[in-house]
Amino acid sequence: MKRIFLWCLVAILFCGSLTVQAQNDDVTLYFSEDEMPNLIKCLPPPPDTIGTDFVNDIMRYMWGKQQRNDPERAALVFQDAVWNYDSLFAVFTVPFGLEISKDNTPEIYKFMVNSLSTIDATRVKPKAFYHRKRPFERFHEHMLTSYEEVELSGEGSYPSGHSQRGYATALLLSEINPDNADTIMARGYMYGESRVIAGAHWQSDVDASRLCAAIGVSRLHTSSGFLAQLEKARYEFQQQTGKLSPTDDFSQFVNILDVVPDAILEIRYYSTFNFVGTRVDGYLEPVALLTRQAADSLRAVSDDLKKQGYRLKIFDAYRPQCAVDHFVRWAADINDTLMKPYFYPKVPRDKLFELGYIAKKSGHTRGSTVDLTLFDMTTEKEVDMGGTFDWFGVESHPDYGGNPKTGKYKPNNRITAEQFHNRMILREAMLRHGFQPLSSEWWHFTLKNEPFPNTYFTFPVKQLNK
Repeated sequence: MKRIFLWCLVAILFCGSLTVQAQNDDVTLYFSEDEMPNLIKCLPPPPDTIGTDFVNDIMRYMWGKQQRNDPERAALVFQDAVWNYDSLFAVFTVPFGLEISKDNTPEIYKFMVNSLSTIDATRVKPKAFYHRKRPFERFHEHMLTSYEEVELSGEGSYPSGHSQRGYATALLLSEINPDNADTIMARGYMYGESRVIAGAHWQSDVDASRLCAAIGVSRLHTSSGFLAQLEKARYEFQQQTGKLSPTDDFSQFVNILDVVPDAILEIRYYSTFNFVGTRVDGYLEPVALLTRQAADSLRAVSDDLKKQGYRLKIFDAYRPQCAVDHFVRWAADINDTLMKPYFYPKVPRDKLFELGYIAKKSGHTRGSTVDLTLFDMTTEKEVDMGGTFDWFGVESHPDYGGNPKTGKYKPNNRITAEQFHNRMILREAMLRHGFQPLSSEWWHFTLKNEPFPNTYFTFPVKQLNK
């Protein structure tokens, strides 16, 4: 028994050396203390010392003293007593399924530290308000972790800060790895029990702290910053544990506006003005994504065209497979003709697949295809290309009205010479910088050396927030 305690004490001293490093890292609070729920208003008061509830506290205190006789459980009490984030995260390594550290899992580490730092502050007011005497003080007995006594003496016992932090950790980690939620939450529950066994807290302190943790985590879910960082943490976990499907991996993609800041976005499939007539599946935000290589080449196109007085206007870029599946379902419903006058007045619905307007696989889904047009910086208007984006008809073909290879216009009653010339300005700039055209759509271009020629990605269109 003594040997175990000595080992634990050495571990505590070593972990204590990490405290300054872990607690002084830059922290971004999701809410100020005043913006978080006031736990004095949320919690019931602690049990009165003459009530039956306090009898349970005393019985659980006695139970805790018995648990100290179990060397393995006593060792966990010492481990759980260490008050720093690195030691806390180490406690959950096995149930979580991944070691958390600032260097190896920076997104998870940032998510946890920011979240816990925001929640931690909420315990201060009720502790000071109730100023409940701790068990070891009331009974004039030493704690199992006796080195804590000087620091804890005179500090309020209700609620338990350790238990709140441990249970909040379990709740947060369960959101990152829901498959292991049962074992993660079990360890979070034990973390609170350790404070009863140590003699630092009453059982009612610990019970209240679990409620405090749930209240805090619930509040965090109203923060857009918290939700964005949670997505990063989940993504990092999936990457590190091999659970991320290759088609869900967006690590090689970028937000187009981060690379081509002068581009104008009109993401049609995020809106209802498209041939489907509703927002398309998979478009969660009006952003445009491309592979890094395609975006870099598009930046070269933009720089080229700006010298000619134009900016790029983008209608679509990366398109997730679920969006393509949405198109296929729509095409099968021949009774849905809501947008027919605007996009396919002359094309029968049962011919959409045969004529190549709809397909079960799209080059957009590989991440290096973009649909775009020109924006005139002088007139501040979209350049007239003689037809709208996603017009289902031969008029959309690049060779309608002329020869794209020679740039020579062929008089016709649909596309003017100026409109054909405008199409050629866009086409030639795209070709100069590594893109290849599609024979049926003047607005559609794919990077020749696309990095993922055989991968059809599935992650949704939204801000990557890398």
